[in-house]
Amino acid sequence: MARQVIRKRAVTAAAVVGTVALGTGVGVWAWADGGGGAAGSGAAPGRPATASASPSPSRSYPLSQAPRTIPAVRSHTPARGPGWKPRHGGRVVVSDPRLADEGRLTAGELGLVYAGQKSDVRPGDVRLALGGGSGNQESYTMTVRDGRVDISGPGEAGVFYGTRTLKQEVHGGGTAPEGVIRDQPAKPVRGFMLDIARKPYSEAWIEDRIRELGDLKYNELGLHFSDDQAFRIESSSHPEIVSRDHLTKAQVKRIVALADSRHITVVPEIDSPGHLGAVLAAHPDLQLRNVNGVPTRGAIDISKDASARIVDDLLNEYAGLFTGDRWHLGGDEYQALTVRDPQASYPQLAAAARQKYGAGGTVADLATGWLNDRAATVRAHHRTLRAWNDGFFRGTSVQPARDLRVAYWTGKEIGARPPAEYLSAGRKVLNYNDEYLYYVLGQPQTFVYPTGQRIYEQWNPRVLRGTTAVPARYDGQILGGSFAVWSDRPNAQTEGQVAAGVRMPLRATAQKLWDPGEPALTWAEFRRLADRLG
Repeated sequence: MARQVIRKRAVTAAAVVGTVALGTGVGVWAWADGGGGAAGSGAAPGRPATASASPSPSRSYPLSQAPRTIPAVRSHTPARGPGWKPRHGGRVVVSDPRLADEGRLTAGELGLVYAGQKSDVRPGDVRLALGGGSGNQESYTMTVRDGRVDISGPGEAGVFYGTRTLKQEVHGGGTAPEGVIRDQPAKPVRGFMLDIARKPYSEAWIEDRIRELGDLKYNELGLHFSDDQAFRIESSSHPEIVSRDHLTKAQVKRIVALADSRHITVVPEIDSPGHLGAVLAAHPDLQLRNVNGVPTRGAIDISKDASARIVDDLLNEYAGLFTGDRWHLGGDEYQALTVRDPQASYPQLAAAARQKYGAGGTVADLATGWLNDRAATVRAHHRTLRAWNDGFFRGTSVQPARDLRVAYWTGKEIGARPPAEYLSAGRKVLNYNDEYLYYVLGQPQTFVYPTGQRIYEQWNPRVLRGTTAVPARYDGQILGGSFAVWSDRPNAQTEGQVAAGVRMPLRATAQKLWDPGEPALTWAEFRRLADRLG
């Protein structure tokens, strides 16, 4: 938890009479001492006034109730007092210019004045401060006392999350309750993945989701922009592969900048060696063909040096566009490895494997080596790497790079290994469980649209495959997870329908990644809260 920063106490302002909401109740309060409320009566800040030589109206407040937010705060210490609500002339001030973006955003949302870096803090103000030690950079402390709000944390992200809590308190109930919140996420990766390859989503729609994700304290947006159907981002190195309906680099830069302002990392994915159909449409000479000359859908021929060159060109190009520290390499569903005998079906791959790895080299070895080589290309750009779990093969002489994180999505694929195999080997894992977290347009195969209720009541980050959780001893290796929208049947839903369909699943997933324990609210209560918060 973030340590609480010692703050200057502000003197209470002149006489005010009003009514404020406190939790679910209402407290009537009157300040008429003209000299600063409790300070004039000798009472402790935020507590009822006691009798003095100069009588003043008495004040009595119930203990505050914990705020209702999504995700729920982890700890709230109640106190007696009126709480805080935005008022005319209230300011947002910051202790450090690095918090200027957070300050301006919060001021605009709450109808306050952004006053910049100030040392004085007045009643009615919101103060954002960096400090509190070297703990979790996403942790924060929020104190409502003396008619003002102080939000502090060791990192900018934590302070931002504190402002999201304040925004929800005000929008949901009008008032931030008196007391101290100490809050931090259980999992460091809280993501939403969007398949823009099969269905083009507008820049405006993506930006709306970023704002929604930021308010829910997500910190990742995955963009799957290359697949068999299309390649959706402008390219200077290979313009011939880009689909007609695509995002320009200028649009992507705006998306990345907005995400950065919400402390969301955009994680790009150029999947290979499968799912490259759009690239191969412009380069049919690189298409993988079987022993009978039949092309293999979406698969690039990894025995050819030119195949590696074109994919590396793209990886290097987009590393300059996506500036975050994470990258998804894909690696899944390479069709050469879904047949009964890959060596016999694809003799050119078998020959390349033997040449590279010796007489015992296999097609699976060659595919693993391909993934390692692409990892080396991206690693040079100082990225943390991940790949889909079915891109890790059992029994190969070539082992996947040790720093590759496992994006575990399914146990349904041929040869899919259970999560415990990766965890027991010491690998870090990200949860994309297709049983709960896959929203697949058109519901093909056995997919059904996931519900927020099912995620809220049944799923947690240790449920990596199917409906069964891995042992608790592995919890520290599970970095978090991601809710994913796949656009297999792109016309099955409009953008508006997708936004509505993922609304409650996103909120349920946010809750379970922030705090995987049993939620305090029932699903019906959680849904009503979501409707109230907007």
